[in-house]
Amino acid sequence: MKRTKATAKEKFAHIRVAFQGELGAFSQQAIRQFLGPKAEPVPQERFDLMFAALERGDVDAAAVPIENTLHGSVHANYDLLLKYDFAITAETSVRIVHNLIAPPGMTFRQVRTVFSHEVALNQCLDFFARYPRIRREPFYDTAGSVKMVMAERPEGGAAIASELAAQIYGGNILKRGIEDDRQNYTRFFLLEPAGSPARTPPRPARKPSNASVWKTSLVFSTRNIPGALFRALSALALRDLNLVKIESRPLRGKPWEYLFYLDLIGRPDEEAVHNALGHLREVADFLRVLGSYRAA
Repeated sequence: MKRTKATAKEKFAHIRVAFQGELGAFSQQAIRQFLGPKAEPVPQERFDLMFAALERGDVDAAAVPIENTLHGSVHANYDLLLKYDFAITAETSVRIVHNLIAPPGMTFRQVRTVFSHEVALNQCLDFFARYPRIRREPFYDTAGSVKMVMAERPEGGAAIASELAAQIYGGNILKRGIEDDRQNYTRFFLLEPAGSPARTPPRPARKPSNASVWKTSLVFSTRNIPGALFRALSALALRDLNLVKIESRPLRGKPWEYLFYLDLIGRPDEEAVHNALGHLREVADFLRVLGSYRAA
């Protein structure tokens, strides 16, 4: 019998993936987009615990939110990327759709208090303005708020979370898509243990090995002298590389000095990127390639 080639999602069907939050969180949707529905999501209470679980080998990978189109960057995870030696192997963007979820049998007129993460509540301010009788109550997690409402059944209590959370905990969606802005997306990284070929740039090739658009993420620091950042970024500009994101974070132990996280279009086995990284190493105090992956 002829064997068919396994797809990437079939290949990783049994992978265990850590994420922050409860089952039904938007991070679980990211895992499905990365690896398919058979990948096993492993909830963690906090971001640092998620990274620690991957370091111990309790899981095979981690799905990490890195920025939201409305809320901005998740600074804690930028710091953890530097602390741990993992490789970014993929990225995806999850459309954030907030739904009003209540126990079966409850009507919208009965809703008096809505629980959810503070960020989710603040992304639904137009909804609360239309229904001033409904009180907002911050909770530690969007999916966790559904889990709590279904288990404890507080009087008049509902939650804001994903459709997946409603499915997992048996909640009823009273209103769909109550977020203020439909252009609400969260970008996620898939992290895997160090050792990926993308972390050690191969010999340069004059052309990419395929036509897909790739990104490379890296972090560097410079000396605190005039023109240092300009010279560092010139390594990219001189080779016409497209810088699509730059983020500065405080450099611990050196007040008023900074690390710079950036994403560029290209992969390390392209000649221009390879040469730019070599140039950047010459002018930077510190440089680390965090990963190279297909652009979402």
